[in-house]
Amino acid sequence: MSDTIAFRDVAIIGGGCYGTFYASQLAAARGRGKLLVRSLLVVDRDPGCRASREVEPDPTMTIVAADWGAFLDEFLENPAPLPGQPDDAIVPSPLMPHLMAAWLLRVARTRWPDRAAAVVSAEQPVGTPYDVLAPDGTRYISFADWLCPTHCVEPHLCPVIRGPRTWEMSDALEEYAARLRRAHPTAGPALFVTRHRAFGVGMFDVAEARAARELLEREGERETDFLVGTVSSCHGAVTRFRLGR
Repeated sequence: MSDTIAFRDVAIIGGGCYGTFYASQLAAARGRGKLLVRSLLVVDRDPGCRASREVEPDPTMTIVAADWGAFLDEFLENPAPLPGQPDDAIVPSPLMPHLMAAWLLRVARTRWPDRAAAVVSAEQPVGTPYDVLAPDGTRYISFADWLCPTHCVEPHLCPVIRGPRTWEMSDALEEYAARLRRAHPTAGPALFVTRHRAFGVGMFDVAEARAARELLEREGERETDFLVGTVSSCHGAVTRFRLGR
């Protein structure tokens, strides 16, 4: 089973249409020996969400009735696995708010309760074809100025332009952070990079959350901005928050 991938726990954000699809795909991958996992956790405020009704019963799947932020605060405190052991992963929803930026901001406020920590609108565009600033200060960005196929796995050959995919959002945000640093001290980007791992389901490793926390601890002793991105190769959300004196 050389093409089998292994995780400890996989948290699927949302139990609606997307979460139901992701849970079904991962359960199928597990059933066919392509995925080893201790548990699949579908996180939704509604215990009777669509996934609870439509996903075929699977011994590893649990519906977790919880607020997403509260769940992540607890889930991301799980200790790191031993060397060589599978780690946890998170399957984001394309319709969720920027949960990882909100989580890191809560970590900063807990770590330095006497200092100001708040989102600062990322007024400067990233420069991708789709680049929109939301009212909460998050920029939603994409290299696609077309309608992408549902559940596209972002292959090297883009199925829309029928040519090589020459872009990578992680690189774009590294360049964006460098531009922001010219105006104000900016740490990061702390990136949560979704890759398609099994049966068309994208996820990012919880190790990236540990790396983001370490970046915060290392850079947060001074007044600085933090740039946080949850991205795939083509799309993403990017938030900037400022940790004051």
